[in-house]
Amino acid sequence: MKRLPPLNAVRTFEVAARLASFVAAGKELGVSAAAVSQQVRHLEDYFGKKLFVRSGNRLSLTDAGLAIFPQTSRALDDIAAMTVRLLEGEMRTRLIISVPFSLAEVWLAPKLAVLLESYPQLSVDVRVEDDPVDLARHDVDIRVSYGDYHYPSLEAIPLVHDQVVPLCAPELWYRHGNSDFDLTRIHESLFIHTQWGPSYASHPTWSDWYASEVGQASPDPALGRRSGLSSLSITLAKLGCGIALGQKLIAQPDLAAGRLIVLSARSLPLGHPYCAFVPAEKRKRPNVQSFIALLATP
Repeated sequence: MKRLPPLNAVRTFEVAARLASFVAAGKELGVSAAAVSQQVRHLEDYFGKKLFVRSGNRLSLTDAGLAIFPQTSRALDDIAAMTVRLLEGEMRTRLIISVPFSLAEVWLAPKLAVLLESYPQLSVDVRVEDDPVDLARHDVDIRVSYGDYHYPSLEAIPLVHDQVVPLCAPELWYRHGNSDFDLTRIHESLFIHTQWGPSYASHPTWSDWYASEVGQASPDPALGRRSGLSSLSITLAKLGCGIALGQKLIAQPDLAAGRLIVLSARSLPLGHPYCAFVPAEKRKRPNVQSFIALLATP
């Protein structure tokens, strides 16, 4: 008989490790944080090793926890996939795609339209959600994510490494700009600052752009317009509300149509590429392979 650890404790450990929180794990599992902690202690007692360490409010994996997390995640993904196959009886023709909010409408939708030309009978379910997503539990076929680090048990397939450039509506530049396209002569109140959120530290800002381009002090965010989404910053720029440091990927349709103009050839790369993640048992499906190829096409 194979020697196995307590499987409920293993499942609880995987969720807590993935979410880096006993409270969040409890919400996903439908139990209290105390119950999650108890199951983790049960698993630690079984292995005789500490799996988590707390530093203030932050929960991190120990070396032992890091060693078992990827295999644990893969094993549970395999069990979930087996369950889906047995319950459905055959491979379905529905494609479930999970994407971040900023990419759904402008970037993903046109590529999806191309896919449906080849697979007109394909049923598609597009889910807009933040990382991390439980791909196995929600039966996701393709997850598009910023960065390659959210799903350690899956291979990251690089799609595109986006860049940001200064851009605004032509009408705004005609009113407030100059013939030299010199941003240092623009009032600080006209700059749109994207607030990427506490989970992101690698996204370029106006401070980074000014340091690389002109070596001068950047506009003060307190004096400008602030936005909580990259896509919203571009929309505000398109409506003439200011000058954004916008993602080319999201702004491309408006740039092509002349609704936005680029104010400098100088661009900065995002800290990470966008990647696709596909559960191993779904990689050989023709529609999945076709869509991954489309996503990677410029």
